[in-house]
Amino acid sequence: MTTQVKALFDNIWDNYLEVTPSAKNVHQLLGSGNDLINDHVAYRTFNIDKVSIDKLSAHLEALGYVEKGEYHFEAKKLYAKHFEHADNTLPKVFISQLLVEEFSDEAQTIIRKMVDQIDEKAIADESFLYSGTHWQVSSEDYKTLLAESEYAAWMAAWGYRANHFTVSINHLQNYNDIETVNQALKDAGFVLNASGGEIKGDPQVKLEQSSTMADQAVVEFSDKAMEIPSCFYEFAKRYPLEDGTLYSGFVAASADKIFESTNAA
Repeated sequence: MTTQVKALFDNIWDNYLEVTPSAKNVHQLLGSGNDLINDHVAYRTFNIDKVSIDKLSAHLEALGYVEKGEYHFEAKKLYAKHFEHADNTLPKVFISQLLVEEFSDEAQTIIRKMVDQIDEKAIADESFLYSGTHWQVSSEDYKTLLAESEYAAWMAAWGYRANHFTVSINHLQNYNDIETVNQALKDAGFVLNASGGEIKGDPQVKLEQSSTMADQAVVEFSDKAMEIPSCFYEFAKRYPLEDGTLYSGFVAASADKIFESTNAA
């Protein structure tokens, strides 16, 4: 089972690298030639039955993942769950979905039209988590969504691929804290997400997070090509609970700001 999970994440990683080339630089910078431990990956989707969180998580649950927590983001109109594997060396997975019915009729129509174009067989295939877009959408529709929800616009452009990977600071050999990691990234020319401060969370909530701002990549919309934000890299330091085990959940207030890593600068 572990071999299957690792094979899945290798494919997810390769798909992510296609539009996030800076991720390799992060590895060289923080890994010192060693593999980095991936704390979690994140996905976006819509709360439409055809592509809901449950449809994405089914691929993970088939490999031994179980649901561990749920989260609400009222301002961004999102709902999320996270999943963990019994083998805690395997990445956690955070899946959020847009509450489509809370948006304008125009935005809802664009989103439903996209989802209608997805073949049911593609959703059931194990490659769905690294399959990208399954629809044609215009740059005008992208801009319409962007005016209401950066999240929805990102989905229209990029579809089903990891929104970000996350370096586990706890497992780095040459860095012990998030401040040093952030400084190394900035010294190397990376721009960090400063929304809510560069460090989101603190030892009291048992999780500190930071992230780069997304790379820029070209998307071929149905009418023209545009360069827009793609995916980013996150960094997480987890703190022990009273029983000595590391906190494994997420903090909604922090995640809310991490979502903004794909905002246009």
